[in-house]
Amino acid sequence: MSDFCVVLGNTTMDNAKLKWIYLALLSLIWGSSFILIDKAVEGLGFVQVGALRITVTAIFLFSVGLNKVKLIKRPQWKWIFWTAMAGSLFPVFLFALAQEQLDSAVTSMLNSLVPLHTIVFGILFFGVAVSKRQILGVLIGLVGALVLIFAGATFHESQNYWYSAFVLLATIGYGLNVNMIKKYLNDVNALAIVTGNFVIIIIPAILILIFTGFFNQILDNEAMQIALGYVVILSLFGTAIAKVIYSRLVQISSPVFASSVTYTMPIIAIFWGVFAGEKFSIYQFLGGFIILLGVYLVNKKAKKTED
Repeated sequence: MSDFCVVLGNTTMDNAKLKWIYLALLSLIWGSSFILIDKAVEGLGFVQVGALRITVTAIFLFSVGLNKVKLIKRPQWKWIFWTAMAGSLFPVFLFALAQEQLDSAVTSMLNSLVPLHTIVFGILFFGVAVSKRQILGVLIGLVGALVLIFAGATFHESQNYWYSAFVLLATIGYGLNVNMIKKYLNDVNALAIVTGNFVIIIIPAILILIFTGFFNQILDNEAMQIALGYVVILSLFGTAIAKVIYSRLVQISSPVFASSVTYTMPIIAIFWGVFAGEKFSIYQFLGGFIILLGVYLVNKKAKKTED
């Protein structure tokens, strides 16, 4: 793990190449997260899934990154708090709630709204300069996401698409989170940011587990034990490791580039959905291709000034 932290914090690799490696890793990890959430909510309530995800992640992060928290300066803790709320606390509950009604692949497609919110809030509140090509790329990617969503709705008529509102709220949080990291925490160690986030939200998570009776039920409930296994995998990879990589990606690239991972994640999520027996169509293939085109345009530089 120490080697992992060194790679994230002080790599000598060219950032232009490294950001694509991070993007690929995050696509694989987060694209696989949705099927894990889907399996977890089969044995646990969405509140317990969210609280467990925070708790397990915090234990892991504290074991490797608690000493990094001292790198955070006092004025920066305000932004650590807000990034914890927007990027960690509320989204884990919102996604778990949404997946009580929506398939994993559908949820991942809705998550593709993150880059759009990143640009909107970046322009409105953070003074982010966005090129016309990036805006075009985001819009094209959004079209691809909509193709995927409507294609999925055709094959999943029994699902309650009103629950997509919870994913929408989570993507708004992610859009705010990435902009705050870039503007206010860009010089802070990536592991310190993520560990600091979980220092703030670990207590509420533990209290939720206590009041929902999780600790009294887990020893006698096999379904909960199986679900716990999925949450542990999700927490270690989909939350702890991935969030450190993501924070570092934001720092070495741009908010728009980093958030474009939400366009590539559905491709992985759809693969897992098909593997798990979910239906898939040629229109979803088309949507995936359009998404990749959008990612290319978002991240292609016309000149040195674009990223």
